[in-house]
Amino acid sequence: MLNSGRSRGGSGEWEQPFWQQRGWILSAGFLLVLLVLAVFTMVTSGDEDPAGASADPSPTSSATPGGGGSGSDTRPAGCRTDDSDQAKPTQAPGDFRWKADGTGLVPVSKTAGPLTYDGPVWSCFAHTPMGAVLAAHAITDHLSYPGWRQVVERQVVPGAGRDALVASRSQDEDKPTSGKADAGGYAGFSVLSYNKQETTVMFLLRGPNAGTYGSASVTVRWKDGDWKLAPDTDGTIYSGMAQVSGTTGFVTWEA
Repeated sequence: MLNSGRSRGGSGEWEQPFWQQRGWILSAGFLLVLLVLAVFTMVTSGDEDPAGASADPSPTSSATPGGGGSGSDTRPAGCRTDDSDQAKPTQAPGDFRWKADGTGLVPVSKTAGPLTYDGPVWSCFAHTPMGAVLAAHAITDHLSYPGWRQVVERQVVPGAGRDALVASRSQDEDKPTSGKADAGGYAGFSVLSYNKQETTVMFLLRGPNAGTYGSASVTVRWKDGDWKLAPDTDGTIYSGMAQVSGTTGFVTWEA
């Protein structure tokens, strides 16, 4: 997960859960509602095939109702997903698994994404609530490690928020990429709000002591054919950080 507080010499503050870090506490706040990018280029079918059609003649997203289709998004070649399930998830995907990201483990799915792994940039998520959930996990987690600038450039919505995020993150040290991976961080999730343009996901995170949990929300936006992180104008990523008493109200990740 993203380390937003500066390293304080040997204090180890940057290694603590983000909700215990002074930098996050000072910068925490509810995310402002950002402008929704709702205008997509409509691609009409005709005699002339769109780019990449020969490599993927029957994209799943264009054949499934409610999935956005090739006519309403500009997905990169090879990033075709089944986008038919537009309901808020009540359980983790059946093909869910943990994938190592530095010293952490991030939930991924062959059906909901990511489908593409390009160094620190894990992309191509389903245009569904579950795809948004997985994108929120992967993008925010990668911001803690070396290569975060590539992630920001390709997976954060451009604007004042991204610029502020870069300025803040540049002052932080990278988390180490070597060591035993730990799946203890992410315990579950909840989709607070969803539409095809913007989604807010709440993480359920295990606390330092058994049976303790914390929560934090992030917003992702559908742009250029994939989910991208949408920080506040001051670069803040997480909002609504709090301690919670248990897993009630969350979908839990199965080990």
